[in-house]
Amino acid sequence: MFYRHVGSMKTSYAQELQLFPVAQERWAFLALLVIGGVVLPRMADSYWLGSILLPFLILSLAAIGANVLTGYAGQISLGSGGFMAVGAYAAVNLVIRVPALPFPVTFLLAGVVAGAVCALFGLLSLRIRGLYVVVATLMAQFLIEWICTHVPWLYLNNASGIVGAPPLSLFGIPMTSVAARYEIAFIFTVLLALLARNLVRSPEGRGWLAVRDKETAAVLTGISVPRAKITAFAVCGFFCGVAGALWSFLYLGNVDVEAFTMHRSFQILFMVIIGGLGSIAGSFLGACFIVLLPVAITNLATLLGGTIRPDMVANLELMIFGGLIIGFLILEPRGLASLAMRARERLRRWPFKY
Repeated sequence: MFYRHVGSMKTSYAQELQLFPVAQERWAFLALLVIGGVVLPRMADSYWLGSILLPFLILSLAAIGANVLTGYAGQISLGSGGFMAVGAYAAVNLVIRVPALPFPVTFLLAGVVAGAVCALFGLLSLRIRGLYVVVATLMAQFLIEWICTHVPWLYLNNASGIVGAPPLSLFGIPMTSVAARYEIAFIFTVLLALLARNLVRSPEGRGWLAVRDKETAAVLTGISVPRAKITAFAVCGFFCGVAGALWSFLYLGNVDVEAFTMHRSFQILFMVIIGGLGSIAGSFLGACFIVLLPVAITNLATLLGGTIRPDMVANLELMIFGGLIIGFLILEPRGLASLAMRARERLRRWPFKY
């Protein structure tokens, strides 16, 4: 009764192309913005802001980039962690070597650098397909890790190989508190998520979908397959690069290649599969699941009257992730986003059965 398309009249093309065509969806989105951007930074404690919500936002951004490449363009990637590392190292070098740049510009430029590197590896997808693309992105992951540990210029000749992230400030205002770092991540994630949503609805995004479904049919309809693939890789690298810069500066406080290993790439791929391929909302759902699962395991052990060692928690995570991926691929290939879509359709019909 409260969620209907009835009454949502469209009298122009601008209204037809709205991101949220139903009024209830627009109000729900605005409510989420108010809660996430205004209420939570003032009411949530530092643990939830710094240890739960902050990594959730940053990993959601990386998952969106991987979803553009894998879910929308059909090019499976195992190099997301490496592209995050490119963004992190590019950001710290820009901040230290070009201090006049505001940090939002620095993070965006770091994303551009990561996008260019990702597009460079995407050139291989023009000649190879399927599992060979997976191997190529896997090579990118290992190559980027090797470069980040063997080129002293990247880590500023630091003997430990770890570069401390300088404190951020904007117009002379320090951005070092947990609430301020959360706000920065929130703004970046919301703006780039809206950008991704518009991209997948654009002619470029339709080209990605056509290439994903059938390359031959895409060529016959006049779509440039090389351009679609390269742009998908570039967008993926851009989002992962910005996420890597945010992860190092806002969450870790340093730039360390060990934070962007193969484990990170698999983690982001798990988010995409569990959340839902080809869904921006699914990227958020997958990241939420991945971030909250260790907390749920620890709290469950506490409720049962025992404690679980950190290494046991990590092993349980991998076991649950593996089982869930198999289950989702068999029972619900479209992930948690499909379940949310079904719930929305039922809400539209409520209280009627059909």
